[in-house]
Amino acid sequence: MRPLRAVAAVLAAATLGACVTDTTSQTAGPMVGGVNYAPQYDFSEFWAATDGRSFRVIFAGNPFPQLPVEEVKQRLLPVMQANKPRPALRFTYEQPIEEQHPDYRLVLVFDPANDLGSGPVCNGVTRFKPGTPGRVYVYGVYCRNDLALSETTAWTQATGPDDPRMGPLFAQLFLVLFTDQPMRRDRFVPFRRW
Repeated sequence: MRPLRAVAAVLAAATLGACVTDTTSQTAGPMVGGVNYAPQYDFSEFWAATDGRSFRVIFAGNPFPQLPVEEVKQRLLPVMQANKPRPALRFTYEQPIEEQHPDYRLVLVFDPANDLGSGPVCNGVTRFKPGTPGRVYVYGVYCRNDLALSETTAWTQATGPDDPRMGPLFAQLFLVLFTDQPMRRDRFVPFRRW
């Protein structure tokens, strides 16, 4: 009877250890939430608007409240640049001297309020909820004028702007926001003959 209990205890410990390891590995890297693309989203338009040009980023919130927001912004800019999407763009926080038409920009809202949507974000509205220490949660919206062309969320564990997990977070966020995958534009028509 004792050997069976010993085997059962070893199996239970191994199973529990595997569960703990699996849970830890899931939180180690960045996660990306759902994504929405406007019917007007077109990767070739994004490429034409940003290739060889500056691309403005609007930074809202502070993912690392223990640091001044301006320091966080400056330390994250090279991280974003190193993980940028494919066009030869240069991220900048600078407001253009002249009003741009169309006005393409990326809005990053850290710890956004649960009811914040992409339409208000592209119209300059931001609201926040309390952040979780040690976790970066960002809502990314790609805007053209007041229209949201794409939106998604991403999160990871990170302790500061120089945390090595911030690079993969931005790489995954940009991969989803600025996808080059063709969009299906056809609409489902019920009872249509194929």
